[in-house]
Amino acid sequence: MPAPPLPRNAEEFLSWLDVERGRSPKTLSSYRRDLLAYASFLHDSRDGVTMDAASSADVAAYMAHLRRSHSASSVARALSALRGLYRFEVEEGLGSEDPTVDLPGIGVEDLLPKALSEEETGRLLGAIVGTGPGVLRDRALLELLYATGARVSEAVGLNLGDVAEATESTEVPLIRLFGKGSKERVVPLGSMAKDALAEWLSGSGRALFVPPKWKTRGDAEELFLNIRGGRLSRVGAFGVVKKYATKVGLADRVSPHVLRHSCATHMLAHGADIRVVQELLGHASIATTQRYTKVSSEHLQRAYESAHPRAGTKQRGDHLA
Repeated sequence: MPAPPLPRNAEEFLSWLDVERGRSPKTLSSYRRDLLAYASFLHDSRDGVTMDAASSADVAAYMAHLRRSHSASSVARALSALRGLYRFEVEEGLGSEDPTVDLPGIGVEDLLPKALSEEETGRLLGAIVGTGPGVLRDRALLELLYATGARVSEAVGLNLGDVAEATESTEVPLIRLFGKGSKERVVPLGSMAKDALAEWLSGSGRALFVPPKWKTRGDAEELFLNIRGGRLSRVGAFGVVKKYATKVGLADRVSPHVLRHSCATHMLAHGADIRVVQELLGHASIATTQRYTKVSSEHLQRAYESAHPRAGTKQRGDHLA
């Protein structure tokens, strides 16, 4: 017998994530897959028990089942989906107990990519040489990714109207990014990225990729174009980054996300407040930013010793004795 469809409570949970929490279609799709897989497991392996009637033992059995064939990160995501569902049911009065409440969390290895050093970042950006329109676009894209810490989807989703020139009040250009859940944030654009973007938007850059006729009216507003005059895709942007990473021997380490991570890490290393970096990256939680902006213990030790009156030399603390 085929597994039953998701129960009404699960569908209401997904609707709540969409409407009330503004989760992205990608996130909703992942949660739906996780919940369907859970429902199928219960149907096939737990005597057909329904999701709404599942016990802590049923959930624990499902976690054990996943561990045998899935990565820790996949198991953790599945558990997160179930925790969200059952917490939603309790809070909305759709259920009386949360079978996940006593389950331990899933230990997930830190899979964040290692940030490039500033020297490596300089080599990567310095590898983009030439004056053709493709080169101007590639330089603008990589400079923007590193300058703003934007996600690749945010960068390729930019339109011309999302870029604002510097004014007397702002002093630097600003760009508007739309992050997860369509959350909007406005971030500054540094001088190198500003200059690269200006070259791309000149008559020698983007104008040469404009097609004789746009497929749709909205296409004319796209910031980053491919050679056919359409919007540069996420896959296309990934290929651009890999192209120059290969040139400088960093192909196995560099992706658009590495540039995002490097932007945040370098800013923190130079003294940026973590709350500023959180706003720049568009993180809802400061805990997420802390994972992206890990600073070496050596840097933390130097900062501590230079700032705390009792951490450095005896001479510096003499006046406190």
